[in-house]
Parts: sequence; C-alpha cells; structure tokens
Amino acid sequence: MHRLFIAAAAAMVSFAALANQHYRPDVEVNVPPEVFSSSGQRAQPCNQCCVYQDQNYSEGAVIKAEGVLLQCQRDEKTLSTNPLVWRRVKP
Repeated sequence: MHRLFIAAAAAMVSFAALANQHYRPDVEVNVPPEVFSSSGQRAQPCNQCCVYQDQNYSEGAVIKAEGVLLQCQRDEKTLSTNPLVWRRVKP
C-alpha cells in the first residue's frame, strides 16, 4: 500500500512538471537596447521628486552641490500633493 501511494505521488509530480512545460512556451522577444537606457534623453518629469542636473531624487535624498549639502524634503507651506524641495543641511 505504501509503495502504491509513493508511485501515485511520483506520477502526480511528473504530470505537474509536464503541464508546466506545456503552459510556459520558450518565447524569445527581441527588444532594442534603447528601451532600457536613456541614452542622453532627459529624465521623465516627476511630481514627487527633487531635480538636480536632470536627475530625479526621492524624498530624503542628500546631495552635495557646490560644497553645500542639500536634502530633498516635503514643502510644509504647500497644501495638497506636498511637492518636494531642496533644503540646506547644516553640518
């Protein structure tokens, strides 16, 4: 009885593996490299980002610009979407 159970379980696993191969065809999609690289294009506009030298930065990001540390923070003075602004970080 025990051997019959093991044989049945092994058969089910084999059938499942075959079924997976049936539903997952080997497909090759040729995509040009330009799709994955900006290649000199400007960054996309971002509503919840700080921008420096055409790069988008998220809230909390810290950069050094001309020797000054800046952090991307929410603008408390603005209502609704809370746009982000650069604020000087004191060392």
